[in-house]
Amino acid sequence: MDHYAALAAPAGFVLNDGASDLIRQLASQLGIVSRRCASFREGAAEFRENVQNLLPIIQAIKYSGVELPEKRQVELDKLSSLLRDGVELTHKLLASKRWHVYQNVRLWKQMEKIEKEISRFIQLLPVYIMADVQQTTTAENAARFDSYERPNQRIEQSLWEVRFGTGADVAEVVKIQQEAEAEWGRGDGVIVALENGKRIVREMLIGRDDQHIVGIHGIGGSGKTTLAREIIRDAQVKAHFGDRILFLTVSQSPNIDVLKARITSFFMGCNGYASYDHLSQWTLQQSLPDEQPRLILLDDVWTSQALRQLYFQTPGSKTLVVSRFNFDTIYTLKYEMEILSEGDSMALFCQSAFGQRAIPPGFNETVVKQVVSECEGLPLALKVIGASLRDKEEKYWEGAKAHLSKGEPISDTHRSLLSERMAISINYLQPIVRECFLDLGAFPEGMKIPLDMLVRIWVETRGIDEEEAYAIVAELSNKNLLTLVQDARAGDSYSSYFEISITQHDVLRDLAIQLSSQGEIKARKRLLMPRRERELPGDWDRNSNRPFQAQIVSVHTEKMEDTAWQQMDFPKAEVLIINFSAEDYFLPPFIDNMMNLRALIVINHGTTNAVLRNFSVFGNLANLRSLWLEKICVPQLTDTTFPLRKMKKICLVLCKINNSLGKSAVDLPQIFPGLVDLTIDHCDDLFELPSGICGLSRVRNLNITNCHILQKLPADLDRLSNLEILRVYACPNLKSLPLSVCELSSLKYLDISQCVNLTQLPEGISRMTSLEKIDMRECPQVMHLPMSFRLMKSLRNVICDEELASGWKEVAKAVPNLNIKIAEK
Repeated sequence: MDHYAALAAPAGFVLNDGASDLIRQLASQLGIVSRRCASFREGAAEFRENVQNLLPIIQAIKYSGVELPEKRQVELDKLSSLLRDGVELTHKLLASKRWHVYQNVRLWKQMEKIEKEISRFIQLLPVYIMADVQQTTTAENAARFDSYERPNQRIEQSLWEVRFGTGADVAEVVKIQQEAEAEWGRGDGVIVALENGKRIVREMLIGRDDQHIVGIHGIGGSGKTTLAREIIRDAQVKAHFGDRILFLTVSQSPNIDVLKARITSFFMGCNGYASYDHLSQWTLQQSLPDEQPRLILLDDVWTSQALRQLYFQTPGSKTLVVSRFNFDTIYTLKYEMEILSEGDSMALFCQSAFGQRAIPPGFNETVVKQVVSECEGLPLALKVIGASLRDKEEKYWEGAKAHLSKGEPISDTHRSLLSERMAISINYLQPIVRECFLDLGAFPEGMKIPLDMLVRIWVETRGIDEEEAYAIVAELSNKNLLTLVQDARAGDSYSSYFEISITQHDVLRDLAIQLSSQGEIKARKRLLMPRRERELPGDWDRNSNRPFQAQIVSVHTEKMEDTAWQQMDFPKAEVLIINFSAEDYFLPPFIDNMMNLRALIVINHGTTNAVLRNFSVFGNLANLRSLWLEKICVPQLTDTTFPLRKMKKICLVLCKINNSLGKSAVDLPQIFPGLVDLTIDHCDDLFELPSGICGLSRVRNLNITNCHILQKLPADLDRLSNLEILRVYACPNLKSLPLSVCELSSLKYLDISQCVNLTQLPEGISRMTSLEKIDMRECPQVMHLPMSFRLMKSLRNVICDEELASGWKEVAKAVPNLNIKIAEK
């Protein structure tokens, strides 16, 4: 009888060898997982250690010869079953490919449930029985049980790291994405067409002083934007223009005034939005602040009218235009995209489908060549369709070939046919991943979608947690269905995932909208406006006599008055996304009837902050959990404001606060009693963080970032007793932290980076007994560290500049396992 069978058989109530063998197997498998699977390395190592700690207990019971009661034997048999399930799951996890991120996360979540049950078993095992069978002291028992005291600790830690860090999944995918791009742009892996195009356009930009506007044109999916990005990353181009390169996405429905303001600011050498009048004067007088070379890249330009409005001939500046159209009457030089050769097409496709440049031995070479041929040399189609067929059986390849072969040749006049060809890749996604892909069509073309925003939508509408949402992002990235974009700070595991954004090729966005717009308009899950319009679509008005069944509603307009809205009913709407460009905006009256609304996103794309009218519609949003306001004048709250008791997360980005959160104006805990996450970013009138915020006792995550005039935090900050994450990043006028910050005993992560006038940290900081990570890069005025840091045994990670590294190394002598990361200049 093998050991699995023995475990199921009655053992005379004496523990047999099966459990010990399973413990050894599971520990061995978890060791392999921790070495091979970067996403679960830390969790697998910790689980392995816990499993190994279980072995002495089991062996002590076994060798004691004690006959256990039947009830206790049943529990031990359950333990053996859990161990066996764990072994099987590790085999599945190791057999799964790394790019199946969502599947891997689901497997790991099952593993976490097993770990929780094993920990629960140890917790429930009575101490007096352990004392009978183990010749150990009470203190040793206590120490052993302590390792199982919090079975969910690692799960919570993993989710917490996702909240403030890039997390293992997305960090790994971004790295793979960047490595793949770099690999195709250098050395033996160079795609001939891309390298030729880069060489030609580079010469046009830096080799000819008399040529001021250069165009790249070609059909959708031909790699125009990829080529443009390669050009601005090129070493010679960067050496010529330095950091004076501006990348703007124009799109089909451009906001010309905003784009002009961005260009104006770029020429003036300042952040934010400047007056267009300044640039008009510069153009007339030819008197820029300096005549250093500048490059403006205008991507996705659709009309010559838009291009003429955005092109300014100024000394030393060049404009690179990317478009599907050949504006030959405007260009001084131009380059037409080449379709990939047969060899390049095969190499790019195989890289996406097989992870190598050639067809693997034994694979059906004929069917691969036929599928590649149907992609007609278009890089986007090759990458997306190749990734969708990765790890699929041959019958799927035959189906893909048959589906693709039905299409007509792709050309400028057959854009929809390109979408139809790539729709096959969407059919192979898991249902929930497919739904999440389709949700991307709800955002404006060319928009960088903050990861934080997208995750919140999926959590509220898809019945998943943040970790699963994170995995779906990675899955879609692996399938080449979206692109992850990071800023300079977001590359390590200590940055906020608020600093990671998502972009999508306009062909893929069109595909998402096309698939979401099938069927009767009232029955659609998503009601979307593909581009900015002056008013709502006519078919919305024509069908407003009956309720719409949409779960997600996305509106994109210019200024809207009360009379511009139709009365519509959305009984099932859970997400409303409002994009507009105006200084004054009347919120849609139909919000008042969205009784199930969970997430509301309001983004102003204009040049100045907008005043919202009809704010009373919030009175019936009892189920609202997430609010995102961007470039808005935050409405004045009062004590009569209707409480939003289920509100969990608020993000205020580029907003005018206008003291609307001040203590004298409103009792915040009364209005937001359940708030756990508050972000205030780039709010340039926030002089002092209102003390009333400290009454929000449930807040766990407080982000006050890029608020350049902020000078003071509340003295009673310690009232935030549940606070785990405090980010006061890039607040240059903040000179000190209140002493009360030392009493934040639950705080795990503190970010004070780029607070360039912060002079010191409070000596009592050692009372922050849960602090694990601190980011204090670019704090040049902090010359010395408090001595009390040596008492912080919980501290694990520090990011600092070279100047403070020696001080932290002294701290590390007293703090075990402290990891010091020196930030790059």
